[in-house]
Amino acid sequence: MTPIRVLAAVALLIAATCSAFAADAVFPPGAHVGMKPLVGLNRAKTFIGFETEDQGVKVLIADLPADAYNEVVNAFKANPGGTGGIKPESLETAAGLAYYTVESARDGTTNVRRYSMILPGPTFSGYVAVQVPENASRIYTDDAIRQMFASAVIRTEVPVDEQLGMMPFKVTQLSDFKNVRMLAPGAALLVADGDEKSGLETKPFMLLGIIASAPASPDDRGRFAQQIATTIPGVRDGRITMSEPIRIDGQPGFETRIDATSGKDNTPVTIVQWLRFGAQTSMRIIGSSPRTDWDKAFPRFRAVRDGIQPRG
Repeated sequence: MTPIRVLAAVALLIAATCSAFAADAVFPPGAHVGMKPLVGLNRAKTFIGFETEDQGVKVLIADLPADAYNEVVNAFKANPGGTGGIKPESLETAAGLAYYTVESARDGTTNVRRYSMILPGPTFSGYVAVQVPENASRIYTDDAIRQMFASAVIRTEVPVDEQLGMMPFKVTQLSDFKNVRMLAPGAALLVADGDEKSGLETKPFMLLGIIASAPASPDDRGRFAQQIATTIPGVRDGRITMSEPIRIDGQPGFETRIDATSGKDNTPVTIVQWLRFGAQTSMRIIGSSPRTDWDKAFPRFRAVRDGIQPRG
């Protein structure tokens, strides 16, 4: 066989192997990282990842900032022997070279083994943490966890329907926003025309979420709305221009508008915050737009707001 044919055959074999890994990999809803879970591990009920039926063995999957991977790699290279008896190990995955650590610890009165892996992603770093109690260590051994880690794959995008399905409310209108991303699984959602690279503040975007606190009485709603408006991240020199009670889908609410500066380019923005008060929780909807685009952005914000419905 000629060298070219050998290389072609190897390439086909690698492609087939990667496809097999991808086919076996399971992506928990909302996760960018998938893997082939070990026997007995099923989708977790209260976090993104996998767990055993008795919730003893846990596999937590999360995103970290893109720079986190390189920071970990540099730290490992600077101290290859590790610290505190915990030595980093490298591992080849379909996503690239991953690094992981193993340590013995205690969870309350239970002896456990803890595993942590970080792997590279296009705009994020994938992170996987595993905890195995001592009574499960004969099944979920170090070698078994390493094998599961080796099956890890990355998907660049989480389907929009999958993300929306995790929220505690239905979003029936996206007003042509281009990007949809969960900020906190099942709790906060970002819809935007821009992204973190180009700068979210330079284009209209919205934050949708649930807050656990609510004013003690209707008379406190105005003060509560203005107070919580001051906590919007990334906003500087904010000035409230309007704050008044409204009805949103038949429920009591409050609308607050703010003129401010936002982002690294000091973009002048106008922000609207809607609060929809419930019995125990409140919905918080924030829309931000460059002031020059406000007249076009506001109807889009309102359409998204009015398309939010409770789950049946």
